[in-house]
Amino acid sequence: MSHPTTTPFRIQIPQAALDDLRNRLAATRWPHPVPGREDRTDFSRGIPPAYVRELAEYWNHDFDWRAQEERLNELAQVTTTVQGQSFHAVHARSANPAATPLLLVHGWPGSFVEYQRLLPLLTDDFHVVIPSPPGFAFSTPLSSTGWDLARTAGAYADIMTRLGYPTFAAHATDMGTGILGELATAHPERVFAAHYAAEQRILGLVGTIFPAPTDLSDPEREVLAGKNTEAAADAGYLAMQQHRPDTIGVALTDSPVAQLAWIAEKFRARTAATPDETVNRDQLLTLVSLYWFTRSGESSAQFYYESVHSGRPPSMGAPVRTGWAVFDSHPLVRRVMDPAGAVDHWSDSTEGGHFPAMETPELLARDLRDFLR
Repeated sequence: MSHPTTTPFRIQIPQAALDDLRNRLAATRWPHPVPGREDRTDFSRGIPPAYVRELAEYWNHDFDWRAQEERLNELAQVTTTVQGQSFHAVHARSANPAATPLLLVHGWPGSFVEYQRLLPLLTDDFHVVIPSPPGFAFSTPLSSTGWDLARTAGAYADIMTRLGYPTFAAHATDMGTGILGELATAHPERVFAAHYAAEQRILGLVGTIFPAPTDLSDPEREVLAGKNTEAAADAGYLAMQQHRPDTIGVALTDSPVAQLAWIAEKFRARTAATPDETVNRDQLLTLVSLYWFTRSGESSAQFYYESVHSGRPPSMGAPVRTGWAVFDSHPLVRRVMDPAGAVDHWSDSTEGGHFPAMETPELLARDLRDFLR
């Protein structure tokens, strides 16, 4: 189903862009090796250059973009313009006319690619829409400044209207939770259920975003202190994207290896394994390639800047039915996130992590069904 103001879309990366990528990868200037730093699994200082080089070699010589492009084009996609900004979205309609409309909202360093394995598990019962936020993937280039969480939420509401869905459920991860919080707060008459995913890393936000429970035991305080230390060590990218996106954007736009390292390191920081053990190596490089070909390393970083400098605190207390699925969970997460036990649906799993649609799609699909039934 297509609205008159939406246009069918297919991915067609020019061969010249592929040739340019290979030339840049082949011409990469690598850091001098440091004795004692040869271990490709030692992420204590960030992503090891030896590991990045291994991924870059695979990207240049073994990765088949055209095969991945063909798979991505199996997904029905549209573009539309909202407030002067071009938006891209996957629109996977179910054959079931009574299917529930479901909006999937991702953050960074995500893209619609992360839902490839999840989609077939949903489309028996759901009409699925996956917009790319402004500055991400094919929702580029940015047409203006000011695309923060609230404005993006408003655009998503318009997109759902154009696709024929006056009411819908929604699921979000990462910064997508902020978009969904704004959307459900502004349009509770349209968003009848909001489902969020998180993992125990969220405990690192206690004391900054979330208040600490007052009755913590000493072991629990130690857990939170450890998570705060981990969060502080991981926050370098956040400071750059929130406050200096232009600076990091130059490197990410000019160097594919910089873009690769910038994203792959986040997969390691958010999971317990090396990036290509967390997800299939081709999945990872498809996602990185999408950022590279669309020059969205820089423009997606601008999304962080706009959101933190908007002057508006994020809205998460929407008056709609709410569910949380916590992966790689810890008992403290619910005490922090839902101290009053007011959340309508809560599930904990020891599996998965920050990218549940890529890591544990069956588990996420089951939780969505349990919540929305």
